[in-house]
Amino acid sequence: MNTAKLFLLVTVLLGILGGCGVTTRMEPYKQSDVVVGENESIVVLARKHHSSHEAEQRIVDCISDRLASGDDGLNVYNNIAFEDELYPWFEPSMAPVTTVELSELLTRENVLNQVLSTGVRFVVWLDGSTTRVASGGGISCAAGVGGAGCLGLGWWEDDSIYDATVWDLQELSSAGTIYADVSGRSVMPALVIPIPLIARPQLAACRGLTQQLRQFLTSPGYGNGPITSSE
Repeated sequence: MNTAKLFLLVTVLLGILGGCGVTTRMEPYKQSDVVVGENESIVVLARKHHSSHEAEQRIVDCISDRLASGDDGLNVYNNIAFEDELYPWFEPSMAPVTTVELSELLTRENVLNQVLSTGVRFVVWLDGSTTRVASGGGISCAAGVGGAGCLGLGWWEDDSIYDATVWDLQELSSAGTIYADVSGRSVMPALVIPIPLIARPQLAACRGLTQQLRQFLTSPGYGNGPITSSE
């Protein structure tokens, strides 16, 4: 490849790379002024009724760990232990999906006593997934007498869309919902050697939801409205 064509290719690649990154949109909506008490806990669960959109265990763990970390960490109950102790009431085929069903479930004295024994006040139902929505480009590699190398550009775009609904087990009502929509474009340019530049929208969704949930659960005057950011 001559110098002019190589310069043009580098210029195009740099222009494309300039458009890469992660865009985050959060839409919090809190319906009451309730906050978590000092001796109360929360648990983050993946809603499992729709297997095609079931939240991945890794984002459940990510949010749980981040909520519990730091000097202002909250009391977070282990989600697997919670489901095991409440078995079978929070299994996919039996778990409540509305506040009416939750109320009916907690009218069972044995279930209510088991819930109270955990100290959990709020259940965060996480619904959604991270999916590949687009991809394109291509990279070709060849070897010759002078050596080997690759040339081209591959790219892909992932979307992380999640709803975090907060249920108040004491009031038997929904305290509100936080909606997260995070898109990220990754690229792999190749000028001799492929170099992957990976966007991580699921990690950005975890960070954003954790920040919003912490404010949601500790601030009576937590505000509503869309929040957008780019990285």
